[in-house]
Amino acid sequence: MMSPLRKILASAGVVAVMLGASAAVAPTASAGVNDGRCDSGEVCLYDGTGRTGSMRDLVNSWKDFGTGSGCAKFVTGAKRGQCLKNQVGSVWNRTSKTVGVYYNSGYRGAGQKIGAGTAANLNSTLNNDNAGMHIGNLNRIAWQLYEAGGGTITSHFDGYVNTPGRHEGIDMAKGIGTPVHALARGWVTRVTEGYTGRSGLSTIAIYYSAIDKTVVYLHANPKDSVDAGDYVHTGDIIGYESWRGVSSSSAAHTHVEMRPGRQTSAARSVDDWTLENPDPTNFWVARGLREN
Repeated sequence: MMSPLRKILASAGVVAVMLGASAAVAPTASAGVNDGRCDSGEVCLYDGTGRTGSMRDLVNSWKDFGTGSGCAKFVTGAKRGQCLKNQVGSVWNRTSKTVGVYYNSGYRGAGQKIGAGTAANLNSTLNNDNAGMHIGNLNRIAWQLYEAGGGTITSHFDGYVNTPGRHEGIDMAKGIGTPVHALARGWVTRVTEGYTGRSGLSTIAIYYSAIDKTVVYLHANPKDSVDAGDYVHTGDIIGYESWRGVSSSSAAHTHVEMRPGRQTSAARSVDDWTLENPDPTNFWVARGLREN
């Protein structure tokens, strides 16, 4: 017959075995974004140079690191819980894409590129004085039009060489409702809303007076607050992708056209054999943009 003491010890042993079994099957924390580890596919930002100090690992671009409760915060070290903005000193890019760190929010101002798979200290302009980070090549014109939202070129400027009377701009597509951003600053000279369908062409024309050029955007749904006489900055939302003046929604895109002088509309492209616009390549390159 088991003594009371042996019964107590036996019961304790059963409990210990049960607790041990529970501990053995308990889930463990898995590696992932915001876990304080710099895993493959992430961009890691440090407050110190040489990848030292507090850190935050990210997988998405941040247009503005922010300063309020919703800001991007460090997740390790002495600055854990503090906002990244103006506190980043070095970057480790463990993605397969180029990463850019920018002085101003909206991916504007001075910037520094960190190549895929590399680490770097931020330069003297950006060290502890930075507002945002972008993953991917921000120099592509389609990326700028949709502000890091992707997008593809569906038709290039053809100079009327192969298809006379067809195209004096660049067509880019992302998807109906995608915000369309100004690719160059200037004064709005004309806004027409149009409507969906082939005959409902919409136009947003913006005159860049400093160089006497106008950039015209077609087919978008203009933003309600954008009117003739307004001044817009590069990167401002001026409309939303639509198919105003396009035969079907499946062909939705934004046509962007650079024209010499102060203009209020695009060049004619239907039954027209006269080339009015020069090749826009140099204009876009001067803005830091390229087509591919």
